[in-house]
Amino acid sequence: MKASDSLRQIVGAAVVDSLGNPTRLLVARRTAPPQFAGMWEFPGGKVEAGESCEAALRRELEEELGIRVRLGAEVRGPGPQGWPLNESAAMRVWFAEATAGDPAPLQDHDEVRWVPLHPAAELDALAWIPADRPILVALRAAAAGRDDVVDRAHP
Repeated sequence: MKASDSLRQIVGAAVVDSLGNPTRLLVARRTAPPQFAGMWEFPGGKVEAGESCEAALRRELEEELGIRVRLGAEVRGPGPQGWPLNESAAMRVWFAEATAGDPAPLQDHDEVRWVPLHPAAELDALAWIPADRPILVALRAAAAGRDDVVDRAHP
């Protein structure tokens, strides 16, 4: 599936400790741009011309964190391009599990950390990029097994 031309397509990963029984989420703290420095996010990045969303996500995770992943289900957003980030970009998010490498902040981040999905207190206490908060709510529901928020057609 290619990225649409209407909004800049961004992809993100909810890297969990296990696709089959997720209990922890890998979060990354941004170093730039200034308005987001020090805030936490789902790692990922921009889809390049001619690149599928899934290929872009795999590439970005290897560049930014030094990991290779197996993608799981997509966490369905409110629009066809996923979750709105701002007036010009939207992000599609997939569950992912690391298959090679140890996560490290190689690009765009100064820290990565594993955080329990439940209870929610530790995740909620992090200073998240505001556009990622609604995704976090849907992600926790999906990890708890609510199929209505997960698109299982894109494993």
